[in-house]
Amino acid sequence: MIYTVTLNPAIDQLLFVKRDIKKRQANRIIRSEWDCGGKGLHVSGVLSKFSIKNEALGIVGSQNRAQLYGILSEKQIAHDFLVQQGEQTRTSFVIISGESSGSIMMPEGGFAVSDANKIALLEQVRQKVTQEDIVVIAGSPPPEFTLADFETLLQTVKATGCFLACDVSGEYLRLAARLGVDFLKPNEHEIQAILLDEAETLTENMRKLAKNIGYLIVSLGQHGSYCAHEGRVYRVIAPSVTEKNDTGAGDCFVGAFIAGISEHLPLPEILKRATGCSASKVMHADSSTFSLVEAEILKEQVTIIEVEEM
Repeated sequence: MIYTVTLNPAIDQLLFVKRDIKKRQANRIIRSEWDCGGKGLHVSGVLSKFSIKNEALGIVGSQNRAQLYGILSEKQIAHDFLVQQGEQTRTSFVIISGESSGSIMMPEGGFAVSDANKIALLEQVRQKVTQEDIVVIAGSPPPEFTLADFETLLQTVKATGCFLACDVSGEYLRLAARLGVDFLKPNEHEIQAILLDEAETLTENMRKLAKNIGYLIVSLGQHGSYCAHEGRVYRVIAPSVTEKNDTGAGDCFVGAFIAGISEHLPLPEILKRATGCSASKVMHADSSTFSLVEAEILKEQVTIIEVEEM
């Protein structure tokens, strides 16, 4: 089983506008759609699209959980969320312009998780997760979910002996790197937080970091990624596509990569598939849509080059 943990889930409200928004004038919304938000939920959506059994875990607010559960049902995302009474799952407002690529995201902060639910989440992990499973912890923690709380969660997951993947940033990224996880995916800016020697190149740093991390991916946006694994570093060059919205592209990569791990595919095939899925995602306007058909075509345009050690 694959479990995703989204500590601060969201409901995305997608606001489509004809032109880029401007101050001091009415910016008319053409249409509005709803989607699930939070990196872990996007990863679950990708896994479900690959027909890979998974379950989403995390903490949601009681006040609007019916709306979130309805969205998850449409996306065939199984879940077993803890519920915090009297709270509301945050909304992320995503503004998408018909004139330009990319999007503007304005997420709410979310609610502070109670001590009781922090403990309940740890117990849920102990009861559900086995050595044969995969756990993906992705996205930013909610307010007052401290670094110590995160370390306890990581240690609890690691104690099961499962494959542990993390897609986090800042001090939480530094902690995951220090404790050692099986998969870590910072982007080209986030990686700066864990570089061991700033005098060395990115790939030299990656080789050293990967001694404690099974698969270390550094995403480069439209330019692809680097992957370090078992002492080797690979440069992954992504296909060129027309971008509509890059929100969720990294989550799509993570979901497809974890799907490949669960299916025991060779690393080059995993990287090509994940890159193809991510490239397909940016071609779509919302936060999570990608096409398996497009991804199959795009993965054949992915180039992988091994970076020689200096």
